[in-house]
Amino acid sequence: MPSSVRTLRTKLRDFALALPEVHEDLPWGERALKVKNKVFVFLGRDMDEDFGLSVKLPTSHKSALRLPFTSPTGYGLGKSGWVSAKLDDRSQASFEMLRDWVKESYCAVAPKGLADQVVPDPSKVKAAKKAKAKAAKEESGTRKAKPEGRAKSASLAVGSQKRSSRR
Repeated sequence: MPSSVRTLRTKLRDFALALPEVHEDLPWGERALKVKNKVFVFLGRDMDEDFGLSVKLPTSHKSALRLPFTSPTGYGLGKSGWVSAKLDDRSQASFEMLRDWVKESYCAVAPKGLADQVVPDPSKVKAAKKAKAKAAKEESGTRKAKPEGRAKSASLAVGSQKRSSRR
């Protein structure tokens, strides 16, 4: 395996192992990374000439499959969004892109609580921002008295008393 591809494989493996509750396994002689005993990335065999990678990409599998070095993963996994990439020095696959694939695969396989540690659920982030804004607004509202609101109420009451006295 060329040294740049070996370095890329090592960096991806290290990144994946740093994700919450990940462990490594060697089923069928192939290096696999798992979360809660579910595989989220296959890294191929250590002695292979090329670097093979298979990941589950529920969101980006269509765009990933447009790349010349990718194909649907065999054994029927491709139907479930799994993509395999055969990488060498000519494949032009960046670490950043492959890292994002590993992250997406992890989040697709990991329990929600662990996945949220890696990529927070957007609806929860939005709800937290709204709650924070609401709390800040309420806090600033309790600090300031609203005299103009009271003055308006008083002037309306006086105006209505004048109208009733005219009748």
